[in-house]
Amino acid sequence: MEKDSFEQVYSQYYKVVYAYLLTLCNSEELAADLAQETFYKALRSIDRFQQECPLNVWLCSIAKHALVDHYRRHRREIQPEQMPEPPDRDPLPGQRLEERQAALALYKALHGLSEPYREVFWLRVYGELSFAEIGALHGKTETWARVTYYRARTKLKEVLP
Repeated sequence: MEKDSFEQVYSQYYKVVYAYLLTLCNSEELAADLAQETFYKALRSIDRFQQECPLNVWLCSIAKHALVDHYRRHRREIQPEQMPEPPDRDPLPGQRLEERQAALALYKALHGLSEPYREVFWLRVYGELSFAEIGALHGKTETWARVTYYRARTKLKEVLP
């Protein structure tokens, strides 16, 4: 792949990779750093890309491994109370409180889900990946991704009011 075409890949898929990482780590700074690392690793190993899956799925797979490597290197666990809160949008005071309580309840429920339910739910809802892409990312079928997402949604409905 030539330099110009990789620059095109970078500009086309950077936001996808960044958003995917942001949903996994909930840190803008870490997501940006790992997105850069993802494209660096992709450029170094582009000759091994066999086009068995879409390019964005391959890039997200590299991103996921980069995040796992980062956590292994730093040996830290992120606790729910350490997670940064989303920026406010200036709603009414009562509405803001309700939204924060609902978001906190959802986050706690999501945090309580076991893997792979949590990740599949995040990828589908926040990463906006198709079931086929999620299945490919995990080395599973599209049906597996659909069933896992449905089960995650069912578990969340049981926990949330």
